Amino acid sequence: MSSYVEEKLEDFEVNKVFRQLIKHDGSDLHMQVGKPPILRVKGTLRELQMEPISKEKMRQLFDPIMDDRLKKIFEEEGGCDFSHVVDYEGVPWRFRVNLFIQLGKPGMVSRKIERFIPDFKGLFLPPIMEELCKYDQGMVLLAGVTGSGKSTTIASMLDWVNHNYRKHILTIEDPIEFVYTQDKCLINQREVGIDVQDFEIAMKHAVRQDPDIMLVGELRDRETFETAIHAAETGHLVFGTIHASNAPSCIGRILDLFPNTMHKAIRSSMAFNMKAIVAQKLLPTIVDTPGRVPIVEIMRFNPTVRKLILEEEDEKLAAAIRIGKDEGMQVFNESLHSFIDREMISRASAYEVSPNVEELKMKLKGIDVTSAAIL
Repeated sequence: MSSYVEEKLEDFEVNKVFRQLIKHDGSDLHMQVGKPPILRVKGTLRELQMEPISKEKMRQLFDPIMDDRLKKIFEEEGGCDFSHVVDYEGVPWRFRVNLFIQLGKPGMVSRKIERFIPDFKGLFLPPIMEELCKYDQGMVLLAGVTGSGKSTTIASMLDWVNHNYRKHILTIEDPIEFVYTQDKCLINQREVGIDVQDFEIAMKHAVRQDPDIMLVGELRDRETFETAIHAAETGHLVFGTIHASNAPSCIGRILDLFPNTMHKAIRSSMAFNMKAIVAQKLLPTIVDTPGRVPIVEIMRFNPTVRKLILEEEDEKLAAAIRIGKDEGMQVFNESLHSFIDREMISRASAYEVSPNVEELKMKLKGIDVTSAAIL
């Protein structure tokens, strides 16, 4: 267990609110000036029966859990991220906290990190996820919006490696979310701002720390992607996350980080070093457990996908995924269809998030809409 958790936990006033999130088995806590604290439970926002929070009260709640470094970042940048640990009935729980300014007033959103890392079966992820953990080198990306479960899925993948291989896993996170219990793997976790000054320095050190597998967190800028893809090129297996709505759109999302003159080189680098992109959404269920399930799209970089990327035919990638079923690929509609068949999600919910409702309706009627003609 990490020393972050082993320390004696101080009981701050704000911890009472965090405990409400744990008690109600919620996923996120929202605090906004002028409103009571709000919990997200099974995907739905619910207000706590508490007094609205004043601007002064908000600062009183959060100032004690920030050190001088975080307070400086908050004042200079209008926001900061950090992890916070709360004791609940003798058990430590981790939270990922984001403080920010909106309309001149402080606000907060915090994500509860589950204490145990679920396996693929427990997360209702497809069996192919195991295969995506077995590469010796390259890059695997998890795509989705904030709150889509990307971090949990990556944690599950790294923990699978931890239980099955003897490798060195190095994570660089801002902040650390899941804390791993070492099994067969040697695991080092570094938190930006606490263990190392910034991401650039952490990556500079990483190449000297003999990692087999690296988690580089979110690929949000050109420098981060360049560093991560270079690590993949030089013999490491690199995991990362990216904000994108589906797997094919990640290609354009990455290219947008670079000037047009570099796009051909970046396409080549992606084609030969990327192993898979998994896009994910979370959808509420119609059963008691689990409360939400991951709807996933999987694009593996087989010869067809690599060719399309090199030839700038990104519009055909969705078709390549559809005809790649034998290699474990799937589009969102196939994932939705599977959960509807298992009576875990409603058709109405599925239609709301489906990228192609008519296609999904045809699949539910037993009509195979896969077409190989588009390639």
